Amino acid sequence: MAFSGRQVCHRTETEAKVSIAASGAPGNSDEGVNAMEKIVYPIWKPENEPVKEFKHRLLGEVSAQLIKLGARRLTVNIVDEDVAPAEPLRIIATKPPSSGLICMWVDTAIRRKPLEEVIEKAVSRMTGYLVTESEPILNTKHPAIEGHRVHGMNSVVFLTKPPRLSHEQWLEIWHGSHTQIAIDTQSTFGYRQNVIVRPLTYAAPPYDAIVEEDFPAAAMADPMAFYNAVGDPAKHKKNEQTMIESCVRFI
Repeated sequence: MAFSGRQVCHRTETEAKVSIAASGAPGNSDEGVNAMEKIVYPIWKPENEPVKEFKHRLLGEVSAQLIKLGARRLTVNIVDEDVAPAEPLRIIATKPPSSGLICMWVDTAIRRKPLEEVIEKAVSRMTGYLVTESEPILNTKHPAIEGHRVHGMNSVVFLTKPPRLSHEQWLEIWHGSHTQIAIDTQSTFGYRQNVIVRPLTYAAPPYDAIVEEDFPAAAMADPMAFYNAVGDPAKHKKNEQTMIESCVRFI
């Protein structure tokens, strides 16, 4: 299989037009938030730094610097103690596994160097990708509050297209068929599909896509909650099997 791993994180979202901008960055109009390009950076924390301190730095000074330098919208996903119950869900294909994911929406990825320099100073390792984002499920159930943790957990999946499929076939199965199956069989309340346009950093793993899925907190430890079948073992079994059968078609 070409599945390249699942990471379970907590997600915090910030927009340049709100409080972080007001506390140190130049003001931005609502129009400026309609950014043109999305860039995604898997990150690894310094080996000896506690997760709590790493998270505090990323959500504090690092986020503020990125906003000041031109990130119009920013999300930071971090593997922390709050998602520890979901540890059994992690599938580690790259060692050591990443510690999180930074996503930024910018006017142009061409001028990303100052942003990358900020991230590089804060982490032990990073890779970067320019992506096109589709959002089959908008998070209207638990909308993000700027600068605060998003409800539940965020499942991040790195995908590599299997050699047996052309790029067009792969996208058709994933977007044209699997997407609705995933929506119907899981308790996801937010769903973002990032198709990779090109890597932005040296020696970035050759992934083809990065998926972000928001799940309720109960899904961390309860498979029935994960598969939207609380109290219904038959539905749980059916949904899980349907999802597995769909996944093997394109991963």
